[in-house]
Amino acid sequence: MSTVVNVHQAKTHLSRLLDEVAAGGEVVIAKAGKPVARLVPMEPVVRKKRLGLLKGRIEVPDDFDAPLPPELLADFEGR
Repeated sequence: MSTVVNVHQAKTHLSRLLDEVAAGGEVVIAKAGKPVARLVPMEPVVRKKRLGLLKGRIEVPDDFDAPLPPELLADFEGR
């Protein structure tokens, strides 16, 4: 269900109308009783993930997933 307002109401209550739209509502703005515009929530922008952007810039050591030395592990565990 959408709210219909005239131009004067839209100018006077724009903040409240934007809150209504942000909450998922829809507002139709009419001029002389005829709908001329529709305010709807923005679709979130979904950016495509690009794999490999850092290829050649980062080197992962061979022992990356090796167990930590006991003294370093103790520091992490708060001992």
